[in-house]
Amino acid sequence: MVDPRLPSGFRFGTVAAAYQVEGATTEDGRGDSIWDRFVRRPGAIIDGSDAAVAADSYHRFGEDIELLRRLGVDGHRFSFAWPRLQPTGRGPLNPLAVDHYDRYLDTLLGAGIEPMATLCFYDLPQALEDDGGWLNRSTADAFGEYAHLVGTRFADRVSSWVPLQGPNAHAYLGYDSGEWAPGRRMVFGALPASHHMLLAHGRAVIALRAAGATTIGCANNHAPMWPMTEDPADVGASKLFDSLWNGLFLEAMLLGRYPVDLEVLAEGLVQEGDLATIRQPLDFYGVNYYHPLRIAAAPEPITEVDDVDAESPFVFAPLLGYPVTDTFCPVVPSALREWLILMRARFRGALPPLVITENGASYRAEPDAAGVVDDQPRIDFLTAHLGAIAEACARGVDIRGYYVGDLLDGWDWEYGYTQRFGLVHVDRATGTRTPKRSFDWYAAFIAGQRGRQGEPGERPEPLAT
Repeated sequence: MVDPRLPSGFRFGTVAAAYQVEGATTEDGRGDSIWDRFVRRPGAIIDGSDAAVAADSYHRFGEDIELLRRLGVDGHRFSFAWPRLQPTGRGPLNPLAVDHYDRYLDTLLGAGIEPMATLCFYDLPQALEDDGGWLNRSTADAFGEYAHLVGTRFADRVSSWVPLQGPNAHAYLGYDSGEWAPGRRMVFGALPASHHMLLAHGRAVIALRAAGATTIGCANNHAPMWPMTEDPADVGASKLFDSLWNGLFLEAMLLGRYPVDLEVLAEGLVQEGDLATIRQPLDFYGVNYYHPLRIAAAPEPITEVDDVDAESPFVFAPLLGYPVTDTFCPVVPSALREWLILMRARFRGALPPLVITENGASYRAEPDAAGVVDDQPRIDFLTAHLGAIAEACARGVDIRGYYVGDLLDGWDWEYGYTQRFGLVHVDRATGTRTPKRSFDWYAAFIAGQRGRQGEPGERPEPLAT
């Protein structure tokens, strides 16, 4: 496949979540997160592992930033560990954590890498979960206070901000289906968690602006919804899940309203001024994309919305006829192109510039006898998705950047250590970093794009509207 051509000034980056790569979960005053509690549940994590070591980036971040410099990326999306900075989710910042992130940011900037900081990458402090977590409106208050403290301390060095990683994924998987921490299984009873995360997003944007942050966006997981059949029940189920997964977050952030299909469920939840708080002007809208979802109606839909033992009214059917990753996710780059074009057509002037804030796949290639990690399927995956983005740009969609998930093989949520999403192989026993073939491909791709856009090695201006 011929390398796609992205617009002049297009930014390239990588992603790393604190909980997936840092390790050091009991060091320097860090408190427990909901994942530290969740991993102790029998069967919660496929291999029974925890993230106590992960990729050990808390101690080895200098090596990782040197890899970023070699890669030639413009930016890196990392996350502050909320329970490291605020062990209980409230109160002053932990000085040891502040010192760590001071050194991290200075090293990142010294390597010429623009930081894009996420304030919470699924790692809610357990102390807040003990008080109800995202089901409790006061957690949005705590998050706003946390955003103010972190923004005040680091806004001079962090050029781009994301308050919450994938709030739709966190709400659905953590409070609806129970597959992720904190492991609550409430189906529609989880809607307050979505609302309070959106409220937290809005309060964080306000707090960050007040602290001097200049470029703020979001990073929402989005997926096209395809009904399994043309049966009205399946079509209706896919439309409802589209409202819960996509529309709830898009419409609230961009239009200051909730989808019509969810108005009944949201009754009594939204207080005066909430939607105005949520609808804060954004400098970019971040899209995390993996694959479409094929939806069917469950045989016996539920009627209760607060039953913690309820069954889901949705069935997720396999998408046949597409290649799959090692997590059995279908690879459908054309769906990303269609989704980006649809977003532009639907939201028009309300839509800020787009950034693909996360896109990647797991392929479990290991070093061969010569130490080479040949992950050609990942190269094919990235080439195809960048091609889809280039096609969307050619159709007039304003897309400013692309961040590969992930830089490193880390500890990956319910998969533990059984999957490898990184451009860099991390030896589970020694922590040794080995760049994969996809790392070299991405470095060459970035250099080639810059050569087309201007002088070789020339970097674009910082992300801004």
